[in-house]
This record gives sequence, structure tokens and C-alpha cells, in this order.
Amino acid sequence: MKVQKFGGTSVGSAPRIKDVAKLITSEKGNIVVLSAMSGTTNSLIEIADYFSSKNISGAQELLHAMETKYMSHMEQLYSNPEYKQKAVEYLHSSLSLIFNSGKDYSKANEKVIIAQGELISTHMMTYYLQEIGVKAVLLPALDFMKIDSDGEPELDFITSHIKPLLSKNEGADIYITQGFICMNANNEVDNLKRGGSDYTASLIGAAVKADEIQIWTDIDGMHNNDPRIVDNTKAVRHIHFEEAAELGYFGAKILHPSCIQPAMYANVPVRLLNTMDPKALGTLIDNKPERGTIKAVAAKDNIAAIKIKSSRMLLAHGFLRKVFEIFETYHTSIDMICTSEVSVTMSIDDTTHLNEIIQDLKQYGTVSVDFDMCIICVVGDMDWGNVGFETSAMNAMKDIPVRMVSYGGSSYNISFLVREEDKKRALQSLSKCLFEN
Repeated sequence: MKVQKFGGTSVGSAPRIKDVAKLITSEKGNIVVLSAMSGTTNSLIEIADYFSSKNISGAQELLHAMETKYMSHMEQLYSNPEYKQKAVEYLHSSLSLIFNSGKDYSKANEKVIIAQGELISTHMMTYYLQEIGVKAVLLPALDFMKIDSDGEPELDFITSHIKPLLSKNEGADIYITQGFICMNANNEVDNLKRGGSDYTASLIGAAVKADEIQIWTDIDGMHNNDPRIVDNTKAVRHIHFEEAAELGYFGAKILHPSCIQPAMYANVPVRLLNTMDPKALGTLIDNKPERGTIKAVAAKDNIAAIKIKSSRMLLAHGFLRKVFEIFETYHTSIDMICTSEVSVTMSIDDTTHLNEIIQDLKQYGTVSVDFDMCIICVVGDMDWGNVGFETSAMNAMKDIPVRMVSYGGSSYNISFLVREEDKKRALQSLSKCLFEN
């Protein structure tokens, strides 16, 4: 059994839905995770905003526009009046639920509103598959996908609830379910905060011990660099879970780092595939390392570097703990950190509470901040025993002003903090030195 996930653009129109249907019916017994049709979630968030502002007429206008849009899709999608009628009836019941939830607006009801996008798209796909003779079964994600009070998925609950659903519908050609949405600890409709539908696919794959998790997008897998900045980039055909997590965190927009974890721990390989070119090899992510190789370079923008300098830091017990507690107080994560005997420098990408952080840090020393910085991350087998790997990366950066270097914290990356204005030169130089020689 495979778990296949398709995003909003993949099911963004009637022709795209038909294309996805051809892909997913080539094998039997797989679980397919679908997002809402492209643009729908944003529209539902806007509708919820109107309801929260007590602008009922504004919400009704957007709901009418959504109905018109979906009716047009259904006219193109269905040829059998029976299945078209089923889809239309579900659409109207969903729109009615949105309206009634909005009239009694609350944060909980807002989640109900936003969930309708995935519910509508999966019902549309299921009815279409049934129309063309496929034995498709809809598995409601709200019956098995659950998060705890901290917003973390409950994998034991997911496993114990999805398996009976599959057994009950054994023999189906295909199983359709929703990505992104779930139930929370209060048994209210909620959503997976990080990774969305990709996270859903990874969690399901881990729960059923799938043969493979496939993430279908309109991009040909991961690339060894950003094709918008560096010419002649190449798709990375195989990568370790840890390397993929590093790339995801440091700028590669294909897969959220949190999506890696369930699959990695369950040892279920993930394959990134291209809906626009289904025959392309894509990128395989698994637990099998390739020794002695550098895989890719990624960049993360909008970084601020904060330096705290204090002569009292020398051998001062508890200094770093106090500094870290300040960032913890403001729920601000640290990307990179470098220390000396008298100073510590940290980089962050969330500057929401920067002013408060600076004020609190000033009690421990002199604080300075560098803005408009960028983290360049070189990912691969960067184990310290691989003599010369770090030298190759350093040599590529010899003409680039480097604010910070992080090496040794992970066996899979070496990171450089540079000015954003130097990002393009840095990426091009690294590409030339690491991948063209």
C-alpha cells in the first residue's frame, strides 16, 4: 500500500482532477490524501474574517462566488447526472454549514469553516471516481486524525482508528481522505499547524506502515540549488531523511521538516513526484545514507543576527541559560549560534518580539543587531571525518563576507550567515565549486 498526496494546484480544476484520477487509478489499494482546490482555503479564511467582523452580507457575497466557481467545475467534471447531483448536494450542505457556523462565529467555528475546502475536494474526487467505475471509498480524516493539547499528532490514536476503517472497507480500489484537517484534544475540528497535507500523508504512511509515501507537486523533486538564482541546477534523485529535513528548514520549499519525522521514524520512504511529468524519477527520501557526497545548497532569507558582548561572560555560570530563557519567553527560535569567551551571537528569522528581546538582553551586556542577513546551508554527508569537505565549502566562500559559520552541530550541514545582497554570489560560487568540478 502506498500513500499519495496531491496539493491544491493538482486538483485545482476539473481537467486537473481528471489527470490526478488517471494517476491514482493505475494501482489499487492506495490511500490518496487531497488538499482543498487551489485558492479555496484563502477564500474560506476571508469568509471567516467577514463573519468575525459581523459583515454577514460580505461573507454571503463570497460564498455565492465560491458556489458559482464550484458549480462551473462540476459542470466540466461530471457527465452522469446522478454523481453530479451528489456533488452539488454536498457542496450546498457544506456552504450551508459555513454560513451557520459563521453566524455564530467563534475560533472553533472558524476551523469548521476552513475545513470545508478539503471536505469538498475529496467528495468531488470520490464521486468522479465512482462515476468512471472505480470502487472508491472516502475515509473521513476527522474520524482518525487527531492532535493533542499541545497541537502534536497522536500517532497511536491515528493508527488505532484508521486501521479499522481500512478493514471495514477492505477490497476497495482506492481510499480518499483529507489532508490538513483533524480533531483536537477537545474533540473540535482543527488543523495540522505545520506541513498541512504533507504532514497528513506522512502520519498516515507511518500509521499503516506504507510501502512508500508519494508527495505529488508541480515541481520535479528537490534540486541541488535554487533554479531561480543558479543556472543548470539538477534534481537530487536520492537524499537521506536528515538531509531533507535540513533542506526543508533552510529554505527548500518542497517539504516541511515536520513532515519528515513520522516517515523517518517508521522507516517509510518518501518520494517527491511531479504531476506535470508523472514519468520523471522525482526524489527518493529514505534512511539510507550516501557516504562522501554533497547533495544540495539552500538559502533562508530575512535573518537577523543578535550579538551580546560581555566581559562578565568569561566562565560565568548560567550565562547562556539566561540568554536562552529570554528567547524562550518570547517563543522565538534560534537558527545559528556562535560563542567566544566574551560574546555570543545568535540568528533568528522571527523578529516579532525583537525589541523586547534586545531590552531583556541588555541586562547581560552590550547588544548589537545585523539585519537583512541570509543563511546559506550546504547539505550532504558532512561528517567531521570526511577530510576536505568543509574546506571545499569554505573555499567557495573565500570572496564572500561571512558573518557566522556553523559546523559540527549536525553531520549533515555546514551553514554560513551572509548579507542578503551577497546571497546570489554565494549560491553561484558554491554551485560551481561543489557541483561543477
